[in-house]
Amino acid sequence: AALKRAELAGRLGCNLETIRYYEKIGLLPDPARTASGHRLYSNGDQVRLRFILRARSLGFSVEDVRSLLGINDGRPSCAEVSALAEAHRGDIRKRIADLRQMDRRLGEIMAGCTGAETPDCALTDKLFEDR
Repeated sequence: AALKRAELAGRLGCNLETIRYYEKIGLLPDPARTASGHRLYSNGDQVRLRFILRARSLGFSVEDVRSLLGINDGRPSCAEVSALAEAHRGDIRKRIADLRQMDRRLGEIMAGCTGAETPDCALTDKLFEDR
């Protein structure tokens, strides 16, 4: 059964603007319309949007999703998908390493904080420091 945009958003747990955006950038095709102009999303549209939302929740970029859907050059092979996923995992691991480094550095700086009700603060002093 076809759904209106609000029903689709509610069913998949996204907002209306997300659906509108994915249509605008071509990840979702233009849906069928009623005689009065309301958009009607088919089961295929629902499946495609669920795929997009899941891929985005894993951190894939819009361009990666476009590739996974085969919008650019046709449906990718499993080898192409695997290569894309491995590159994405590498990016995730790099971001995790960067976040761990930031956490360590912030912890080191905060170790000098007294927590006193004074404007002297190790963190802000460090941020203002000329290095």
